[in-house]
Amino acid sequence: MKMPDVSSDTVTRVTGFGFLLLLFALPIGLFVWMTAVPGQSYPGPLPPLTSDQSRLAGSLKADVTAIASKPHNVQHPIALDAAARHVEQELEAAGYAVQRQAYEAGGRLVRNIEVVIQPTSSSARTLIFGAHYDSAGNSPGANDNGSGAAALLALARRMSDLRSRSPIRIRLVFFVNEEPPFFQTAKMGSAVYAKRLRQSGEDVLGMMSLETLGYYSDEPGSQHYPFPLGLRYPTTGNFVAFVGALPSRSFVRKTVAAFRKEAPFPSVGGTAPGTLPGIGWSDHWSFAREGFPALMVTDTAPFRYPHYHSSRDTPDKVDYQRLARVVSGLEALIRRWPS
Repeated sequence: MKMPDVSSDTVTRVTGFGFLLLLFALPIGLFVWMTAVPGQSYPGPLPPLTSDQSRLAGSLKADVTAIASKPHNVQHPIALDAAARHVEQELEAAGYAVQRQAYEAGGRLVRNIEVVIQPTSSSARTLIFGAHYDSAGNSPGANDNGSGAAALLALARRMSDLRSRSPIRIRLVFFVNEEPPFFQTAKMGSAVYAKRLRQSGEDVLGMMSLETLGYYSDEPGSQHYPFPLGLRYPTTGNFVAFVGALPSRSFVRKTVAAFRKEAPFPSVGGTAPGTLPGIGWSDHWSFAREGFPALMVTDTAPFRYPHYHSSRDTPDKVDYQRLARVVSGLEALIRRWPS
């Protein structure tokens, strides 16, 4: 049989079409791969608060008010020390031995604050939960990051029964100096901590940073993103997000799957290059830099919250009921972590 002649123009057109298809398919495929997470975000109306969640909402409000009613950072050292002392007193009241990691920054002595839930075995791996307790500039920092610090305090209180009973070691760390001028510098509290942790050789499962967790909106169009994330994620800011850089993709996926299994609350998750705005904007950056799997749990901060880093970031802006739902979901996730 004689094969039909195929002109060189036809071959060129077919080759060009294939090249264009590959040119567009590869980035789209990579984008889907980066942002794909297991399970489904909770789709329906939120269930009524349990009595436990209602009490939790009250304690979260009390802690945010105590920590973040006024600016507290190295420019406001008295308030920064008061916030640290509140955290330490509450941890001690819950029966923990508080460990302080002091160092000099900006001509002042500052400190990270840590408690440890020790495991049943000394060889157990470690999961770290952290939140910074300082605020930015002249902002009281109720949502950024009084909400994260209060959430971490709540987890410490609620999980105190796991001491010497947990299958994993759980480190709960309150970081100083996350905000400018120390952000992503050697004097950032989490950078100091993560460097020492790496030097210790401890076997770390991963780190979760609780960052700006208390603002939610049911208004369409209330959620924004850096391009191209808006092509993938919802435009209503009623969810909590789990965010990490590309090397932490497996850890992000595992965490989202666990949260969705435990919590009837809307959630999204995914990874992206660390250079994309927002991806590294918290203490998880320090741990990822040291080679640990790390992610941020967040309401997405400036991509949703209208009072970000302003004097209007006050305790009355925080949605304590939805924050309580997120905290109870995180507690369930930790208690059932698939070690």
